[in-house]
Amino acid sequence: MKFVGVDYGLARTGLAVSDPEGRLAFPLMTLRLEDFSDRKAFLAALAERIVEAGAEAVVVGLPLTLDGEESLTTRQIRNVTERLKRRVSLPFFFMMEALSSQEAWSDLRDAGLKVRKRKAVLDQQAAVRILSSFLSLAPQDRRPA
Repeated sequence: MKFVGVDYGLARTGLAVSDPEGRLAFPLMTLRLEDFSDRKAFLAALAERIVEAGAEAVVVGLPLTLDGEESLTTRQIRNVTERLKRRVSLPFFFMMEALSSQEAWSDLRDAGLKVRKRKAVLDQQAAVRILSSFLSLAPQDRRPA
């Protein structure tokens, strides 16, 4: 099964895609809110990219605070996910995450990317981390959104 991973952010959203067997995750793209006229147009473009990628299911990173609690950002992502579900008729899953962007930054630094290039692909790499974590779960441990 092919998955698209989403690292949603208020300014930028990173996307990752799995191979058709759902084993490996790869960076796909970053969407920037500032490139769209409004949030509605942004969500329409996000939904379009998910479908264009040939996704059979969508995995959305759900950030928790360091003590495992939900935050305002968590609630915003739940709301965005509900809006996406109305646009894309695929199964949606949440993958609990914390510090994925910081870990992605370290991955990119360790790969030797300069700061400017890291910034350009950071959200995609965070989406890769989210999707990779999800793919490593047993199917019964995956949380539907």
